[in-house]
Amino acid sequence: MLKVGDYVVDTRDGSKGTIMEVQGNLYHIVWEDHFSSWEYGNTLRKQEAHPS
Repeated sequence: MLKVGDYVVDTRDGSKGTIMEVQGNLYHIVWEDHFSSWEYGNTLRKQEAHPS
């Protein structure tokens, strides 16, 4: 299960970001390029280790 603070990868294009808010199956993500969007959980995969 994904939660606020998790580092995730978009399975469609490989974009990486951090979950900032959760509303049901919608996740507010701030991406590495500072863009933010709401995404469905089935399009995200948790990245276990945040790169340094």
